[in-house]
Amino acid sequence: MGMRYDLIVFDNDGVLVDSEPISNTLLAGYLTELGHPTTYEESVRDFMGSAMHRIHELVEERSGQRLPVDFDETFHARVFAAFQAELEAVAGARDVLKRLAEAGVPYCVASSGSHERIRVGHRRTGLDVWFPDEIVFSAEDVGRGKPAPDLFLHAAARMGVAPERCVVVEDSRLGVQAALAAGMDVYGFTAMTPESKLAGAKGFFGAMEDLPAILGL
Repeated sequence: MGMRYDLIVFDNDGVLVDSEPISNTLLAGYLTELGHPTTYEESVRDFMGSAMHRIHELVEERSGQRLPVDFDETFHARVFAAFQAELEAVAGARDVLKRLAEAGVPYCVASSGSHERIRVGHRRTGLDVWFPDEIVFSAEDVGRGKPAPDLFLHAAARMGVAPERCVVVEDSRLGVQAALAAGMDVYGFTAMTPESKLAGAKGFFGAMEDLPAILGL
């Protein structure tokens, strides 16, 4: 089979579920409402791939003001409502997961999002059939999100695979940095993010159907 890796680690948002346009639109709108004017483009540039704690840190750093205590709760409620109405799987993601499962290649998901957010999105898109709980990992599990390597190292440890035998599929700068910090190969998915933002990736691909060949399947 020529499979070059023992574990494929998928980012979730933007890689498996097409959630980035929805969540960045809502994040920009909510921050603007709260007196921190933010465009969609700025949200993508500054926050895509971030865990929630990073949004709080950046806003406070820039404005000297703290976001309200119920910020996460309100934002998540808006995101979940939008997901349930309009979220789609990334084109080709289902086929890739099916091929990996049929070939017996271990994979998992490691996301900056909360477990609840991952689950809501997977149920809505039908990806939940490919992701039982034991292969779903969230920044919630480790405390520090990307670009720290903690989440990817946690996923590898739980899956019983050495970091250097893992490959990460990412579409954000923070995610690529986290994978490199974890000592893992990483391929950049460029559907929403230019290659220049994913520096350090071993290679790039713009369509999910190109991934099996890259992985040597």
